This record gives sequence, C-alpha cells and structure tokens, in this order.
Amino acid sequence: MRTTDTGALEITEVDPHDEQAFTAWYAAYAEAESHGRGRTAAVWQPRELQVMLAEPSIRRRARAWAGRVGDRTVAAGWIQVPLLDNLERCELAVQVVPAARRRGHGTALLARLEEMAAAEGRRVLGAESTYDYDAGPDGAGQPGPEFARARGYALVLGDVQRILDLPVPADVLDRLAAEAAPHHAAYTLRSWVGPVPDDLLVGWADLTSSLMTEAPMGELDFERESASTEAVRDAEALQALQGRTKLNTVALDASGEVVAYSDLATTVHEPGRAYQWGTLVRRDHRGHRLGMAVKVANLRLLQAERPDIDHVVTYNAEVNAHMVAVNERLGFRPTARLGEFQKRLG
Repeated sequence: MRTTDTGALEITEVDPHDEQAFTAWYAAYAEAESHGRGRTAAVWQPRELQVMLAEPSIRRRARAWAGRVGDRTVAAGWIQVPLLDNLERCELAVQVVPAARRRGHGTALLARLEEMAAAEGRRVLGAESTYDYDAGPDGAGQPGPEFARARGYALVLGDVQRILDLPVPADVLDRLAAEAAPHHAAYTLRSWVGPVPDDLLVGWADLTSSLMTEAPMGELDFERESASTEAVRDAEALQALQGRTKLNTVALDASGEVVAYSDLATTVHEPGRAYQWGTLVRRDHRGHRLGMAVKVANLRLLQAERPDIDHVVTYNAEVNAHMVAVNERLGFRPTARLGEFQKRLG
C-alpha cells in the first residue's frame, strides 16, 4: 500500500480484507453519509461495500482510501472504474466526518482519487451528492454541491429521492393496472424473485444495458453498457454475497422478446426497506403504459413476498417527467435530492 501525508492527514489505501482498517473506513463513510439525513439516508451497508471492494467483477473494479488524523479515520473515499464499456469514466466518492470538515481533508482525498483515476486512464469523472429537497435543484448553499463545484465538477443531472410507504392499498394497484391493461393487451407480464431465468437472460441483458443511454440523463457522458450475459450472472453472484435479493418484472411482446422491465432490491442488512432500481421500456414499444404495468406488478410481488417491507426508496431524474408521473400516481413522495456531477480531466 502507498501512504501519503497531507499536513495532518495521512491518506492510505484500504485493504478490504483488513477488518480493522475496513471497519474504521466504513465508520467514517457511514457517519458522513448519514449525517442530518434521518430516514432519507441511503447508506451502503458494510458487507455491500466490502464485497464491492474485495470481490473480482468482470464489469468494474473498485478501490478505497482512508484519510486519518492521528489514530482516527476522518475521511473515506473510493473509485469505481468500468471494465467492459465507458472506459474513459471513473465514478468516485469522498466523505468527511462532520467534526473534521472545512480543514482541507476532503480536498486532499479528492486529489488522491483524481490522481488514481488518471493513472487508470480515465478522463471523465462522475460523483454524487445528496442534499435537502428544499434546497432546490442546484443545491445552492449545500455543502456537497458547493464542494463539488469549487473543485471543477459541474452539476449535469438533478435527481429527486422519493419514498413510497407500504403497503400500497390493493384497490389502488388494481385501479392503476386496470387503467393500463387495455393499452398493452398484446403483451405478457412475467415476474420472479432472484436470478434472471435462462430463457430471458439475453433479452434482459440487452434491455438493461441500455438504461443509462435510453433513460433521460441530462448532460451525463455515458455510452451504452455491454449487453454481456456473463456480466449479468457475475452481478447476481456479487449481489448474493452482499445479502441482496432482486424482485423483477418484465413485459414480453408477442414474439417473447423482453421489451420492458422493472426491478427492486431488498437487503438482509436493512429490514423494512427496498430500493427501486431500474425501470425502462424499449423505445419502439413505448405508448402502451408498460412502465406503469411492470411497476405495479413488481410492487404486488414485493408486497406478497415481503410483507415486512414498509417502504421503497427510489431516485428519478427531474427531467424524466414520464416516470416521475408514474411514481407520483403510485404514491411516492419527494424526500431529498441527489446531484450527479461530472468533471473532465485535461
């Protein structure tokens, strides 16, 4: 491991197999990420991050660094680099515990992460920041967005976090499904828990790999992900190690092709909570209310399989007016904002 001293801050790469070092790093991350957020905090759980850092993946590689002052870890950061596509991108994150902020620790750690991204040949850097909903779309005056802008990161997409309290009454789901049904009579819905069935794997991989380019993404610089079926199975294996379970619904056209999907994830580490992941309808099959259909069917599956789950967390780009409208009809309410920032290295 390489170690760098930056004034009083010592920056060291974290070995995810070193339980003491990882635990200290995670504690700093979680304290910073959850500060002031209450129920709206969406914090990666220890096992989820440890698997991300320690287990090999064919789709991406992750590394982490800790910033220490004396014997206390006060800053946590990591990078993720895609390996199959988007080979100029690097996703990074920096967190500083509240008591140690405004001392240059975040700036020093970010510089190290940018140095590592450049060493990986990455020139497009992506980062996120959560802030209060009432702060407005640009997060003016909020610590995270102001920190990012001051260091050359531009806000390129504004997301809104929304929470849906469960259960959604059956009559509400019935009504929404009935309204949508006449528009997609030629399609079949299919739902399941866990890994993608073999007969749907190719279609699933193809459709989900287009989410980052087909969903409204503002000025984010993304190319379509690789439609690798091996990568789907690889991700499923990692999710199992992380303690996550997927619930999924697809719409199939008359020929049996996957043309729409929606997936939710639960985790053994967060009782009572589920996360809405992706929802997408293939461009040439839009206009049939398939987005509403797959989301309703998947919520029904969640409520049947996991009656202990009492809320779902999701994020929508503000520019994605159609999906926002669907979620509002389901009962999601805005609770926080997530800014997606981007910087290009020279």
